[in-house]
Amino acid sequence: MKKIAFLAVWVSLTACTKQPDLKGFDLARWRADRGGCKGQRLAQLDQLKALRRELKGVSANDFADLFGKPDVNQLADRNQEYYLYFLESGPHCQDTRQLTARRTVNARSVAVRFSAIGLATEITFQRGAP
Repeated sequence: MKKIAFLAVWVSLTACTKQPDLKGFDLARWRADRGGCKGQRLAQLDQLKALRRELKGVSANDFADLFGKPDVNQLADRNQEYYLYFLESGPHCQDTRQLTARRTVNARSVAVRFSAIGLATEITFQRGAP
C-alpha cells in the first residue's frame, strides 16, 4: 500500500503539461479585451491562427492562466469542454445576459476544445458558439 501511495505522489509531482511558446503574442492585451469588445483580440487573429499547433496539448488550467477566463465555458459530451473567446464586439458587449444565450451572439470567436483529460485538442474559428 505504501508503494502505491508513493507512486501516486511521485507521478503527480513529476507530471508536467506542455508550455506553449507564444513569442510575439501579447497576452496582456488579449486578457485586457474581455469579450473582444475593444477590438484588440481581432487585431491578433492572424498571430493566434499561427499558434494553433503550439496550443494543442496545453491543459485547460494553463490555457486559462495564459489567455484569461473564457468568455463562455461550455460542457460537451464525454466530459469534454469548450472555452470560447469572442474576437469582436457584438450584442454581448452591451448586454452580458447575451452570453448565457450564446446562440444569439453571432460575433467572431475562437473555441478551444478540451478532451476529457483536460488537454486542448482542437482550436476553431467561427461565428458564435460551437
